Amino acid sequence: MKYGINTLDDFNFKSKVVLARLDLNSPYDKENNKLKDITRIKAALPTIKELSEAGSKLVLLSHQGGDLEYHNYISTSFHAGVLSELLNREIIFIDDICGPAAREAIKKLSNSQILLLDNVRYMAEELTLFEEKLKLTFEDQAKTIVVKKLAPLAQFYICDAFAAAHRSQPTLVGFEELLPSAMGRLFEREYEVLSSFISISKRPVVFLLGGAKIEDAFNMMPRVLADGVADKILTAGLLAQVFMLAEGINIGEPSKEIIYSKKLNRYINNAREILIKYKEKIAIPIDIACTDDKRMEININELPSKAAITDIGSKTIDIYKKEIVKAKTLFINGPAGVFEKQASELGTKELLLQIARSDNFSVVGGGDSISAVNKYGLQDGFSYICTGGGAMVRFLSGEELPVVASLKKSAEKFKKVMVN
Repeated sequence: MKYGINTLDDFNFKSKVVLARLDLNSPYDKENNKLKDITRIKAALPTIKELSEAGSKLVLLSHQGGDLEYHNYISTSFHAGVLSELLNREIIFIDDICGPAAREAIKKLSNSQILLLDNVRYMAEELTLFEEKLKLTFEDQAKTIVVKKLAPLAQFYICDAFAAAHRSQPTLVGFEELLPSAMGRLFEREYEVLSSFISISKRPVVFLLGGAKIEDAFNMMPRVLADGVADKILTAGLLAQVFMLAEGINIGEPSKEIIYSKKLNRYINNAREILIKYKEKIAIPIDIACTDDKRMEININELPSKAAITDIGSKTIDIYKKEIVKAKTLFINGPAGVFEKQASELGTKELLLQIARSDNFSVVGGGDSISAVNKYGLQDGFSYICTGGGAMVRFLSGEELPVVASLKKSAEKFKKVMVN
């Protein structure tokens, strides 16, 4: 046991049905119909191998894609193929989650066989809106359909989805109420590493926050600013655009339409409140780039733009690079722009290159950030690459993540169910 949570060392899994909740969520290439980056899948391999080699009847669960905007929202059949190739063995896949077909497939498993169920977010109970609107307790989540159907078939539950540990959803926090539970090897390593980072962080501490998933950033920022954890926050991506709107800057109809279609306008007031209290610690772009046909850079005072904002501008890049050089500790979550396209990759590429060649302590997290790091071959330029983005920033704020709390509760509840 570590940190009040059971590990794989605490149970005997031979001949037992084990439900393992992973985070295999990966960027998806629609044009070529394949996963673009499989870093998270590779990171889950140690736990999968260990449980299978221990003789368990292993059932894998994972989500894929953002359910609010249906971004990368596809079946986990793709992941079964990748896992089979990486492990050089059969991965049974079934396009069901907890229905009769899935339950029958679980009952038929032999020792060491591996079954991957379909995208758990196909279940309404796993949707973000379900989580945000109902705010169920762990006990209530144990009564949801997916948990009630699968838990009776298993003897153990393993969570190796650190990247989703900030979510309070049935397959993440419900099974712990009914089954002896433990964290997987990836979860154990990320929890341990991030815990040590908090204690050794040298100042100034700079957060570089971008991308399109800004909800967790707004949950984290007030706390790290109030507690003095962050000395500077560099904003990019949609996060920066929300702050620009909070400043009264007209970013243009195409960009506003994106913000409002994703319902991110609800954070404008939050951004305004943060700026009132901590304006000197928040860096907002002074120029941006639009890439309708080719890259066009525009100063903030020349907005609005008729084209959507896709990157930060060169002047902002230079300012942010200077902040990166001064920083002793850097936490990065989210790309600066649409790095997948050449015309809008400059911000992401230049900032990551600067971080990689700087002599500071740097941690990068999140699926898109990892994809960008891999794209530019900068893996060795960072002190640590964390599979979690939202979970990482929430963890660094000092908040106990829901999955951590649920695993600790389960360890206490089932403390007599040990190896010996």
